[in-house]
Amino acid sequence: MPDINFLRSLSNINNNLYSNPVKEKDVKTNQNFKDIINEKLKSDEITFSKHAYERIEERNIDIGEDVTQKLNEAAEQAKSKGLNNVLVMIDNAAFILSTKNNKIITAVNKAELKENIFTNIDGAVIK
Repeated sequence: MPDINFLRSLSNINNNLYSNPVKEKDVKTNQNFKDIINEKLKSDEITFSKHAYERIEERNIDIGEDVTQKLNEAAEQAKSKGLNNVLVMIDNAAFILSTKNNKIITAVNKAELKENIFTNIDGAVIK
């Protein structure tokens, strides 16, 4: 879910850029805007795709704070090894993580792990 304060700051910056003539202060504001965007894009927190949310709900996978923490750790480990699409095993669940955008793509519970094939991954992290 987007950070409401972040969205408000973007709106304020955009309003200032378009409502005032271009001056040195606007160029500095534009630089600040770029810094804000880059900071948010580099966020270390993982997110979940719509598909992943649906799978988590229908498969009754518990996503508590400890699981989220492990997913974030797995993302950092995978990035440090140069991996892009990773299978992350946590307790009785498996998650496919895209390190390019820090997003969980899908989730599978223990019952569906048996005889399942995971394709298009270039690594695995077991927590």
